[in-house]
Amino acid sequence: MKGTLPRQSTSRKPGAARKSGPARRPGPAPRRQSTSRKPPAPRTAATARTPNASRRPTRRAVLLVTGVCVVLAALVATGVTMLLPHRTNDVASLDGRPVTRDELLFHMRRLAPTVQNELRTTYHLRGAFGWNAKAGDRTALQRLETSAFDEIRRDRATLVLAKQQGLVSSVDYSGFLAELAKENQSRAHAIATGQTVYGVAKFSPEEYYTHRLTELTTSLQERLSAGAHDPLQVTDADVRHAFDADPGAWSAGATTYRYSQLVVPVPAGASADFATRLRQRVTGAGRLAAVAAQVSGARLTTGTYDGGSSTGVNPHDQGLLAALQPLKPGRISAPVTDPGQITYYQLDGKKVDEDKAFADYRRRIRQSLVEEKFHQYLQRRIDSSDLKVDTSAVDAINAEEVHQ
Repeated sequence: MKGTLPRQSTSRKPGAARKSGPARRPGPAPRRQSTSRKPPAPRTAATARTPNASRRPTRRAVLLVTGVCVVLAALVATGVTMLLPHRTNDVASLDGRPVTRDELLFHMRRLAPTVQNELRTTYHLRGAFGWNAKAGDRTALQRLETSAFDEIRRDRATLVLAKQQGLVSSVDYSGFLAELAKENQSRAHAIATGQTVYGVAKFSPEEYYTHRLTELTTSLQERLSAGAHDPLQVTDADVRHAFDADPGAWSAGATTYRYSQLVVPVPAGASADFATRLRQRVTGAGRLAAVAAQVSGARLTTGTYDGGSSTGVNPHDQGLLAALQPLKPGRISAPVTDPGQITYYQLDGKKVDEDKAFADYRRRIRQSLVEEKFHQYLQRRIDSSDLKVDTSAVDAINAEEVHQ
C-alpha cells in the first residue's frame, strides 16, 4: 500500500556522545556574537570626552560661584563709592554729634547780611557784592562758612547745657525743626479756638531760632545762679564790690543834676553857617551865661533834674538826661538842634545819693554779673569742644545756595 514515510527525527538521543570538541564545564551558555555586528570603532581625538564638557554643574558649585560674584560686586561698589563725590548730608561733627548740610546753610543764610557788611568794611569791598570775591586770603563765602561754624559751636554749647538741665530734649537741627512745627501747630490751634496768642501767629525758622535761644539763655542763667554752689552764683559782696568799682555807671537814677540851658532862636533867612559860628562862640566863651549876653534873642535858664523822677517816661527828660549824664561839672553839651532853635546845656553840679543808687541798681548789677559769668562759663565749654569739618563736603556748597 502506498503511503507517506515517517519523517526522520534529527534530535539527539539521550546519552549520545558528541563527535567534536572537548567536554564543557557546566555553566551558562556563552553569548553568541551576531555575524552582522561590526567591531566598535576606536575613539578619535574629535570624539574624546573633555572634563565637565557634558556634565551639568552641581548645586554646590552654583552657590559657590554666585557667592564669589556677590562679594566681587560689593567690593567694586565700595570702590566706586569711595571715588564718587561726597554725598552724605553731614558736613562736620561737633563733639561726636553730626552737623548737617541743612544746618550749616541755615546759619549761613541767617548771618549773610551781617557778614556781608563786616566784609565790606574790613576789606573795603566796592561795587556789587559777590560771595566768590576775595576777602583777604579767602573768599567771602569761606569767611561766611567760618562765621556759621563759630555760631554753631556757641549755640550748641548753650543747647547741650540746656539739655543737661532738662530744658530741651534734643540739640540737633532736626530737633529744632520738630520744636518749630510743634510751636506753630500749637499757636494755630490756639487762634482757631479763640485763645490769646502773644507775639507772632506763626514763627519763621529764623524768628523761632532767636526766640528759642533767648528763652533758653534766660532760663539757664536763672537755674545756674540760684544756689550757693552753682557756677553762676553771685553774692551780695560781689554786687557791692561791682558798684563801688564804678558808682557813676549805676547812679543815674539817684543823681540830682543842676544845669543851665541856653536856647538860641535861628533867625529867618539865617546863613548856612549860623550853627557853626554859634558853636565857635560857645566854645570860645566857655560859659553859657557869657554867650547869652552876646547873642540876640538867646534865653538862659537854670534848673534841677532828679535823674530818677521820670526817666524812661518823658521824652524831654530822656533827652535832658542823655545830655547831662556824660558831662563833668562846668562842661557844656553838644548842640541839640530842633526846628527853629539850637539848645546847649551846661552841667553846673550834681549830687549822688549812693545808698539810693545801690538800692535801685543792685538787681541790675547782679544780673549783669550773672550774664558776665554765664558768657565766661559758656566760653570755656566752647573752647573745649571738638569740631571736625569735612572740607570736601563744605567746599561743595556754592554761593547760589546761600540765596535760596
